[in-house]
Amino acid sequence: MVKTFKKLSLGIILIVVAGGILLSSDKSSRRKGGNGEPAQRLRVAIVQQASIPALDEGVEGVIQALAERGYSDGGKISIKHYNAEADIGTANSIAREVTSGGNDLIISISTTSLQTVANANRNGSRTTHVFGIVSDPYAAGVGIDPSNHSIHPPYMAGYGSMQPIQNVFETARAMQPKLKTVGLVWNAAEANSLAQTKVARKVCSELGITLLEANAENSSAALEALNSLISRGVEAVWLSGDITVSLASESIINSCKKAGIPTFSSIPPKVSKGALFDLGANYSEIGLAVGKLAADILEGTSPENLPVENYVPKVFYFNETVLPCLAQKWVISNELRKQADGWITTSETNLPTHTSQSSPVKNTSAPKN
Repeated sequence: MVKTFKKLSLGIILIVVAGGILLSSDKSSRRKGGNGEPAQRLRVAIVQQASIPALDEGVEGVIQALAERGYSDGGKISIKHYNAEADIGTANSIAREVTSGGNDLIISISTTSLQTVANANRNGSRTTHVFGIVSDPYAAGVGIDPSNHSIHPPYMAGYGSMQPIQNVFETARAMQPKLKTVGLVWNAAEANSLAQTKVARKVCSELGITLLEANAENSSAALEALNSLISRGVEAVWLSGDITVSLASESIINSCKKAGIPTFSSIPPKVSKGALFDLGANYSEIGLAVGKLAADILEGTSPENLPVENYVPKVFYFNETVLPCLAQKWVISNELRKQADGWITTSETNLPTHTSQSSPVKNTSAPKN
């Protein structure tokens, strides 16, 4: 009996020792491949709602910041880039895919991407989620407390970036002191657009400006909505951060120019398309901040302890060549010119160059259901 017990004990000890060796070997093999490189890269999904310069620049900033911290695609991490191309069905499909448990980190760019990913994540894997380029995350319905920004889902972190709407309308009034009526085309289905419109209504009321609104549920309807505003006698048109309308912004600017009406924008860069001025956020800088936050989390910072704050590095551009086309007299004062970060005049164009046309990671769109 004693001999049998000793044999069993020896067998158990040998099994434990062998298991420990195998476990140690497995850990080593998972840390390094045969050539000493990481065998298993962290998987990062980047999700954006549409192909517009603001979101493209934001994504570029994210990728740049990650690379600067040592997280280049194909190195420590593997990046998969999704773009819904402004289709809500595709956005929901993408959200379900990226929250199915196959990613270590999700980065969403835009309010709609925040909402679709957050909603899918809530009932899915609850993968760590970093977001940016969101006008009002506190009103997006994703569980962020508007009065205490530290209260939010423990696996979520990011920045809000409400456009400087007060400054936008004050600048328009400075260029045209008699400005009384401004038109706005917007999509009521976009939470970010609703948040901006509410702020604009309050600002315009305080400045004695009438804000005439027209809704467009898709980009094709935006031009028709604009024409209704022109027929109602608007003196200028404001392009907010509405993604639906931004996709039709070039046609809107051209139609306004034909009517002798200036457009001004909160989602740069539109001056290169013929807007009178842009006053909004520097989306490349926001992307860099989001990328740095993502790197912090990859290095061990808990998103649970990070408050969701507003971050809006502002930029101001003007286009002097628009002035002769306008029915009313608008003036870009020397004071405003000194404040500009870029400009188009009759003699020169001085605007930042962006490379948003050539993304360093592949766009992937999930199939629509």
